[in-house]
Amino acid sequence: MAVQEQMRARIPSRFQSIALCVIAGISGYGGAARAEDASSWRDIETKYIFGFTTGSGIGLEGEKEFTVDSIGRFGKRDGNYAATETKYEFEFTPSQFIQIEFGALGSTHNIGGVTDLDDRNQVALAGGFAEFRYLALERTSNNPLAVTLAVEPTVRRIDETSGERVRNFEFETTVNADLELMRNRLYAGFNLLYEPEVTQMLTGETQREATFGGSAALSLRLASNVVLGGEVWYLRHYDAANLTSFTGDAVMLGPTLYLRFTPKMFMTAAWNAQVWGREIGNPVSLNLAEFQRHRAKLKFAWEF
Repeated sequence: MAVQEQMRARIPSRFQSIALCVIAGISGYGGAARAEDASSWRDIETKYIFGFTTGSGIGLEGEKEFTVDSIGRFGKRDGNYAATETKYEFEFTPSQFIQIEFGALGSTHNIGGVTDLDDRNQVALAGGFAEFRYLALERTSNNPLAVTLAVEPTVRRIDETSGERVRNFEFETTVNADLELMRNRLYAGFNLLYEPEVTQMLTGETQREATFGGSAALSLRLASNVVLGGEVWYLRHYDAANLTSFTGDAVMLGPTLYLRFTPKMFMTAAWNAQVWGREIGNPVSLNLAEFQRHRAKLKFAWEF
């Protein structure tokens, strides 16, 4: 019980609200699902319904959207660790096959007593990013599978893990796929991720690393505006962009929630916990050097 109390104290209150949103979604809309006919529901944009896993959807041609997307990472081997990175993002869909996004990054770090990390309590403008998505395979009445290819270059002036001032260049490449298992009701999502990055420290040192992995997710549409599910991620870390210096891996697992408030406003929430991990050369359980004990996602979006 004491450990649980300490963990709750380390997590910002805005991410504690994820659990409340899940409860509200189930209790407020679970009964409605039994009364509604799923065949009458309008198609849902699958991009947002799988939590950290991204679906294939790119929106309707001409659609625009503003989002605030926060990801929190909590828990290291010792001490207190909480870091967030928030995307302030504008996206638009110039054609039925292409979506473009760009925006700024804000970050917070609350670190104390963590081995190899300086104590820090700060809020900062962290950098900027852009994302380009191409719908490579479109879902049709005869084909339940859709696939989107995405690239996301990112420039940071604040390291997302330590909070140090750096020059960081990241180029995330993903394959986002989803499968409609039951019409308008049940969906499976899959991601394949390759994320190389280069970090230049103020000391002049240059670090090269990469993350490679994939995910699987399952989401059930409880009502026309509520989707509840779960996802699992397997992630590998390398000290080289060409994936030749493996340092450790981890498995993250947790629930997801999508809730649409109005036809033009919705939220996505997710929580992942590290359930297995290893650090090469270190016999301890879990991998808390390259990854975190918990991560949370809370995203609000407004379409126009």
